[in-house]
Amino acid sequence: MITNIPLENILFLDIETVPEKEAFSDLPEESRQLWAEKTAYRRKEEFTPEEFYDRAGIWAEFGRIICISVGFFQQSEGITFRVRSYTGEEEDILREFKNLLETYFNRPKHVLCAHNGKEFDFPYIARRMIIHGISLPSKLSLFGKKPWEVPHIDTMELWRFGDFKNYTSLKLLAHVLGVPSPKEDIDGSMVRDVYYEENDLERIVKYCERDVVTVAQVFLRLRNEGLLAEDQIVHV
Repeated sequence: MITNIPLENILFLDIETVPEKEAFSDLPEESRQLWAEKTAYRRKEEFTPEEFYDRAGIWAEFGRIICISVGFFQQSEGITFRVRSYTGEEEDILREFKNLLETYFNRPKHVLCAHNGKEFDFPYIARRMIIHGISLPSKLSLFGKKPWEVPHIDTMELWRFGDFKNYTSLKLLAHVLGVPSPKEDIDGSMVRDVYYEENDLERIVKYCERDVVTVAQVFLRLRNEGLLAEDQIVHV
């Protein structure tokens, strides 16, 4: 039961990714060929590999992480939800995130939570760590673990109730659960352009942090608990 997990034992997170290179032409020839092969089933005859490259951030083999935002509950004098982000060079982002996990969220009771995290965020972070030669922290090292030993919560999976045909976006889930959604000036499909063409990383960070807060709010609703008030959310 998710209601049995103390809120302070959960690290909520979201990542933003972009294609590893700004343009398809910036890739080495071998990478271009591998990209064409990797995406053939998705592109079919509708797009050339170059036309499809703006979506490369979806694949860990061809993309990179530009922001990891995290949030966690603290209960001292009332409950607060503290949010922070890691940005910069990808390797530095990953090492700082690993340090956070190993320093503050390294015990068996600790779990990670994201929306569609089991299909995207968690494996993406793990793959990029391995690419950079970073050993995996225990919370991302799943080999040999039984399903019930995996320390991951996925709000999309919780909403499925066993229906594996159902995909529900975070935005839709928040809407149907009555989670207030702040006005968003970008969505995931715009991150690549905002990063490479507008050079506005701060805008992306704000978007990523909003999603972390929304995941936490959705999780509270799935536990049938009250939502966070604005003054309970602290950006650090």
